[in-house]
Amino acid sequence: MSRKTTKAFTAANKAAWETSAPLHAEGEAWEQLLASAARPGFSVLDTHLTSVLRGLDLSGKSAVQIGCNNARELLSLAALGIEPALGIDQSGSFLAQGRQLADAAGLSPQLLEADVYDLPAGLGSFDLGLITIGVLNWMPDLPEFFRIAAGLLKPGGALVIYETHPLLEMFDPAAEKPYEPAFSYFERRPHEVTEAIAYDGQDHGEGETGYWFVHGLGEIVTACIQAGIGIVSLQEFAHTIREPEYDIYEGRTAQIPMCYCLVGRKTGAYGQEEPEA
Repeated sequence: MSRKTTKAFTAANKAAWETSAPLHAEGEAWEQLLASAARPGFSVLDTHLTSVLRGLDLSGKSAVQIGCNNARELLSLAALGIEPALGIDQSGSFLAQGRQLADAAGLSPQLLEADVYDLPAGLGSFDLGLITIGVLNWMPDLPEFFRIAAGLLKPGGALVIYETHPLLEMFDPAAEKPYEPAFSYFERRPHEVTEAIAYDGQDHGEGETGYWFVHGLGEIVTACIQAGIGIVSLQEFAHTIREPEYDIYEGRTAQIPMCYCLVGRKTGAYGQEEPEA
């Protein structure tokens, strides 16, 4: 994908998120989040991701979150003894919410507004790179994304991805027959997202048009390896981390995978080992 095309997609997605940001900084849910951030041991991480991070023995280590949104997950790392050093997102409005949460939590991570494909130099390197739900699907160029992510890691640094399973992207919970596949697993044309982006399952009307890319699990793993990230583990889960409308696919006898957690270590391009720092 050309740089010009990538920039066009990321610019559109930035506008979509900026338009939707006010929906996330109002109402009872936001007030509860602010209040929770001020309490000791604040964390919004679920038991699955918490368990994975604990198993990596990262206490006292530094972390970067790529696509940090309002930084609630980045700030949650402090409860595990991990330094929330840097959060990157291209929505300045969401980062402003992150600064409010950081102030409430008494933490001071660097929150950087930037297109991930055009990061400034000198950001440093980190022991942990965290990518959570909804980041990869806004990325038009997966190999370049992981090349940049690997560049933010120290040699031997861990990359943790906790994301929607690509198989779930085949289904549309709003379709007349929601249990039948609505989309091909191999369709790579982006979906246009025209509605305002929210997590509560409610219709908030039209927003700016963004572009949602479905990447197969094989593409994700391959892009990691080619960027110099060796795969340590890949767990697939039956629980949902998507919006409430996807709850209908959970707890079924014929259960599909709904999310996954990939753990990798920076090794060097195409698996060439780099010495640990």
